[in-house]
Amino acid sequence: MQNTNFPDDPYHRSRQSLEKNASEDILEKIIAVILFGCALVSVLTTFGIIIIIFQETFGFFQEVSFAQFFLDTKWTPLFAERHFGVWPLMAGTFLTTAIAMAVAIPLGLSSAIYLSEYAQPKVAAILRPAVELLAGIPTVVYGYFALLFVTPLLRNIIPLEIFNALSAGLMMGVMITPTVGSISLDAIQAVPRSLREGAYALGITKLEAIFRVVLPAALSGIIASIILGISRAVGETMTVVIAAGQQPKITINFAESVETMTAYMAQISGGDSPRGSLNFKTLYAVGALLFLITLVLNIVSHWIANRFKEKYE
Repeated sequence: MQNTNFPDDPYHRSRQSLEKNASEDILEKIIAVILFGCALVSVLTTFGIIIIIFQETFGFFQEVSFAQFFLDTKWTPLFAERHFGVWPLMAGTFLTTAIAMAVAIPLGLSSAIYLSEYAQPKVAAILRPAVELLAGIPTVVYGYFALLFVTPLLRNIIPLEIFNALSAGLMMGVMITPTVGSISLDAIQAVPRSLREGAYALGITKLEAIFRVVLPAALSGIIASIILGISRAVGETMTVVIAAGQQPKITINFAESVETMTAYMAQISGGDSPRGSLNFKTLYAVGALLFLITLVLNIVSHWIANRFKEKYE
């Protein structure tokens, strides 16, 4: 009886190979469609958020002029005498952000330098996850820690209000330190070893090589980490809601209570203002301004990273 199975036949093997390749091509196309769908969902979600924010913001500016919003120095939309000057909210946001970055930049950059240039590999493998663990702590925990521990401790040294910008800024700085440190560490480790060896060959010390060779070569990543940290500080909500207070004012005194843009948004979103009212629309106006600020920061970060990356490549 003739056997119709020819497993060793070249034609049979070629046919199986073609069928396998065809099935793999179909699978790859399905995966590509799924990935495209995921990316499309992200893009459409972003556009949806932008459309909703600026649609409500347009309704706000039909009732409040640009001059009232950008030139007035008082923010009292919930009072009987209404003022819609956004500068007090921006002042509180920039004050707490400045304090946070004054903490995060030296701590984050110092930790990155130590882990990259001084720490033993085993020590670095333990310390880096420990530092990055700070980013996983809920921000509400930072807020209550600032209010219940940091503020009473500082009030024994300097006169502070119960709600103040200093405590909130310090906790935000600790919270942002892993962001600055992790990205800076990656940028420093990406510097070619040959640059360090060339510096040592010229007879300079390790510390001089770090500050004169390594850090300038990693400047693009370091600046990007700093701007990303600023964006994170500007958009932080729970820490400033709990620790900084809700007193919108234009001040540079870190001992006073201030209100940030995100804190006001959290206050309005609590449900006290009816939907569609002018008070409710201020939420979107402040949110649109906050969106534009973070967008500008991200664009600047991208431009600086590309500019200095081209210089050192």
